[in-house]
Parts: sequence; C-alpha cells; structure tokens
Amino acid sequence: MSAAPLDHERAHLAASRTALRAMRADAEALDITDVTANWVNAEVLQSELDLRIKALADLADTPLFFGRLDYAKDGGPGESFYIGRRHVHDADGDPMVIDWRAPVSQAFYRASKKEPMDVVLRRRFGYDRGEITAYEDEHLTDPAEAARSSALLQREIERPRVGPMRDIVATIQPEQDVIVRAEVGGTVCVQGAPGTGKTAVGLHRVAYLLYAHRERLARTGTLVIGPNDSFLRYIEQVLPALGELEVQQATVAELVAHVAVRGVDPAPVARLKGDARMAEVLRRAVRAGVTMPAEPVVVVRGSRRWRVPAYEVEELVRELLERGIRYNSAREALPRRIAHAVLVRMERAGEAPDDRVQDAVARNPAVKAAVKAIWPAVDPVKLVLRLLSDAEFLAAHAEGILDADEQRLLLWEKPPRGVRSARWSAADAVLVDEARDLVERTPSLGHVVLDEAQDLSPMQYRAVGRRCSTGSATVLGDIAQGTTPWATESWAAALAHLGKPEAAVEELTQGFRVPREVIAYASRLLPSIAPGLAEATSIRESAGDLAIRGVPPGALDGAVAAACAEVLGGREGSVGLIAADGRVAAVGAALDAAGLPYLAPGEETTSAARLTLVPASLAKGLEYDYVVLDDPAAIVAGEPDERTGLRRLYVCLTRAVSGLTVLHAEPLPAQLAAAA
Repeated sequence: MSAAPLDHERAHLAASRTALRAMRADAEALDITDVTANWVNAEVLQSELDLRIKALADLADTPLFFGRLDYAKDGGPGESFYIGRRHVHDADGDPMVIDWRAPVSQAFYRASKKEPMDVVLRRRFGYDRGEITAYEDEHLTDPAEAARSSALLQREIERPRVGPMRDIVATIQPEQDVIVRAEVGGTVCVQGAPGTGKTAVGLHRVAYLLYAHRERLARTGTLVIGPNDSFLRYIEQVLPALGELEVQQATVAELVAHVAVRGVDPAPVARLKGDARMAEVLRRAVRAGVTMPAEPVVVVRGSRRWRVPAYEVEELVRELLERGIRYNSAREALPRRIAHAVLVRMERAGEAPDDRVQDAVARNPAVKAAVKAIWPAVDPVKLVLRLLSDAEFLAAHAEGILDADEQRLLLWEKPPRGVRSARWSAADAVLVDEARDLVERTPSLGHVVLDEAQDLSPMQYRAVGRRCSTGSATVLGDIAQGTTPWATESWAAALAHLGKPEAAVEELTQGFRVPREVIAYASRLLPSIAPGLAEATSIRESAGDLAIRGVPPGALDGAVAAACAEVLGGREGSVGLIAADGRVAAVGAALDAAGLPYLAPGEETTSAARLTLVPASLAKGLEYDYVVLDDPAAIVAGEPDERTGLRRLYVCLTRAVSGLTVLHAEPLPAQLAAAA
C-alpha cells in the first residue's frame, strides 16, 4: 500500500472535518431575530435550527466517509465522490463528502464487475478511532483483476461489539440496499434469519426515506416499534449517528397504554384476546347502544313547529350504521342529518333557510336530546370492562363468533368494581385500543418500522396498522424466532391483519453476524420450529468458536461463572450470559460470588464493563461478541409449550458474533443432542 495515496486520503479527511466545523459554525451564527412574523414561528424555526446544529456535530470516533467512487470521463480526468454518513461541502458549496443516501452513492453498494454502473474504481477505507489506517481498491472495469471479497469489509463486520448497536452504512450489501431504497409508498416485509441485519436494514430504510422524502415525512411522522425497552435502548443511537434526530421509538405496549396494566393473562386467555375475531365482537359491542327512535323529533322555531317522523329518523340512523364510519363521526353527523330534514320542510313551506339556520337547528335542544337517546356516547374503557365482566353482554355480541367455552375463558373470575380497580392485562389494553379506534379514528403516521413482528397477535397487528393506515410500513422479523404462543404462522396472515396485504415479502438468508458453526448448530431446531424456512448461511470467514459442555448436577452455577471469567480474560468485546428467566437470580448470585460485575440488558457495555446478564425473554434483537448460554432445557421448559420454548432457545443460540459456549446439567433437547 503506497504512502502517497494514504496521505492524500488523510488530508481529504482532515479538510472534510474542517469543512464540517465551518458548516456548523455557519449554522450557529445564523440570526433569525427578524426573520419570522411572530414568536410561535420563531420558536419553530429555532427548534429546527438547533436540530440542524446538533446533526452537524463531528463525532471524533466516527469516520466522515468510508468509501470513494471514481468515474471515468471521456477526454479528461474522471470524477471522484467520497461516500459517508452525511453531506459535507466546502466554502464554495462543492461536495467533499456525499451522503450515503444520495442517488450517486447507490453504486457504492451495488456496482460489481458484471455491472460496474460506470464506476472505474471503488475504494474502501479502514479506520481506527476515526483515523484512516488503510484502503482497499476494486478496479471494476479491469478484466485482469479477479473478483475477490473485501478484507476491510470482513474486518468491519467482525469488529468486536462494545456499546449500543451501530450503523452498517459501510457494509450494506446489494440485497439489503434494495430494501433500504424501496419506495416510500409501498410496505416491505423482511423475513430475515438471525444475523442477516434486518433490524439495521429497517433503521437505515427510515434514514433513507427521511432523506428522500423529508418534507412529507416531517409532516406525517415516523415511528420505530420494538419488542421491549431494552431493545429500543440498544438501537437508539443508530439513527442519530446518521444525523436523524426526530424519529420516535415505542413498544406496542406504549402505543396502547390507555389503561394501567397490572395483570397477566394465562397463555390461552391472551391468545384468545389477541384473536382477530375479537375485532368483530368489539364492533358489535360499540354499536350496541344505538337504538331506533320511537318518537318523532319536533323542532320549534318561532311560531312554527317542524316535525321529522320517527321512521325518517330511523332511515338516517340506519344509513349511518351501514356506512361503517367511526362511531363518534356518525354521532356528530346525525344532528346535521336531522337538521337537513327540517330545512327541507322549511323550503317546501316557502322559507329560504341558509347554513346558519341548519347549524342552529342541529344545536336545538330537541335534536340534541334525540341524538343523545338514539346514539349515546361510548367510553371505550368502560365498554371493554363490561364485555369482560358481564356474561350476558358478552354473549349478546359474541354470538356466532365465540363458542360458550371461549366466552367463559374471556370473563374475569371476579369482576372488578370499576376501571381503576381492574387488573388490566397487556391484551386488554389492545382491546381498549381497538374500541377507541371504533369510536374515533386513530391518527396515521407516514411510515412505521415494526421490528420483531413475528411475535405480535392479530389484534396487535391491527393496533400497529392503525398507526400507518394512510402511510407505509417496514415489517421486520423471523418466523423461526416467534416466541409468543400467538406468534404468527405466516407473513401473509400478519400483513392482512396489519392492513397491508399487498406488501412485498423479501427474504434475507445471508448472515453477517452469527459464525458458521454457531448458525449451523442452531439451525438443527428449524425443522421443529419453522419447517418452511430456508437455513441461514454465513459469509463469515471465521467459523467461530462453539463449545458444548455437560456439567454434574449442582455444579452448573459455578461452571457458568467460571466460563464467563474465562471469556472475559481471554477475549475482546462484549459478553452475554443468557439464562432462562427463572435461573437469572441463581446465576446472578454465582457471578456475585465469583466477583464478576455485570450489567442488565439495555445498559451500555464499555471496555470496563463487558458482561451482561440477559434473561432469555429479553435476548431477542441483542448481540454479543461471545455468548455463554446456561441450561438450554430450562429455557425450553420456561415457555408455555415446546414449540415456543424451542423458538426461544433458537433466539438465544443465535446472539453470538464470535463464539458460543453452552453449559448444561440437564440433557439437551433432543433436536440438539445429536450435535453435542
């Protein structure tokens, strides 16, 4: 490697950093005192300016660019473009670094010797703490140069993990780039095996859409939905590292937090409450209060009395019911419909009423009283409370949908006295959210990313779908990692419940994270947990470390602590100790006794604190350089059924980036025993 090109690239990096600092200084120097007409606009503009300044921060350990593209030019020198995490320009406005999301950057990810896309040379850079240490060139139009894998790319993929999840802009693969740059109007579903980067792809898709459709999505909003708070803390730095600071993050539980969740349903009850049939039960219950009028509506104006007969009011009510519009929208429309019927009579009598008269009639006490009696207000929380407490009310609206045994399963054994005393479950909160939407439409966002989607119930899919009913979604998951009793069996069914049946399903099977030996070992479970899925492959050149150790009964806790100490003493990067939820306390005590400090999931690992104790239920979506897995049989036994338990075990087995040690005192599950 020549020193001259390396010096040139280092000089360009230094100049780019200087230019970025100048861009930030220019933003900080802007005076908006006399730009806006009022203080509200000034506050909004100042907020946007503050975000701009924050986005222009120069992160010392993060390289401004990671690649370069050289294009040939007839009759003269070609053009070069540096590809990085954000756009940087010089004092004249000429680009020094091109944002990875710009159209010209696409060739960095997709160009090949078969299809060079006019690229003569693609250069990748190696970094150490933000400084260029190496470069690697591919001459895409040189037939004499053989195609080869990138050593720098491989090194970046295998770099030890310390801290939260990081971006993958330097390592995006062509099949991933296709998903990232898919059009904003379409929903994309990504079935991704462990380590294929589906979560990172989803986050980078958000960043790309915000770049390509900034104004539209700034108006309608974007949201990333994850399975739990630990997962959200783990991924929360990816988008800010790409300069995107305003994307909201939430769990499904936070989206539907209309009641205080204090109870837990048994698995059969939770499965039934999550069944899509509950939507029709709730629809019937919401409309149950609508009654047909028995008396005419008589409106007195001045010396005249205007009478709308009961049968005509009934026709108006039935028309609104048949239209299927939201309950409150119909309730608000009914007085205007009655008022219109009165105005028709006025016109027939020779009067000339205008809109003001119609508004006045709609607010007439007689009309308001009739609407209140015919179309009473509905409290969604109280409605669900009654549905789960009142056997007769439930039977009336579940007839032909739920059988008698299912109805008994839904009812609380001891009905609560009121909304506040009820021990609402997570599934109950989703039912309340459905009822709220039946009463009043849930606002829609422009784009939603739903990660670990395979674990949602049909009713949870409907809750997420409401948040993107007029927008689009990126759905990420792996059928084999479905670890709830109600986990989806197919993406077709899931997308139908989401309200996006037309979504394209893309499958990622090429792994970048899990070593070959580890993924092959875990894949022995696939025939039992997801027989239709293709086995994942790994592009990792390192086969990885895999050790399966049986220990005598009673010695497991100490053996687990010793294995962690061994890994911490001999390896770089993060270490995850994964145990069944019921084993966490005992394993934690063993670590304490061994003098090994440890973190909880979501707490950021550092060079001084590299060990995290992870309950199996929280392992999904996380990754560690080395994993010590405690007692697979206990992980399987901790779930309501064997299929769910084996799926949970599959998740836990595939969290490792470099190596995996499995320790067991109980016999391994039969599906794994042959490989032990």
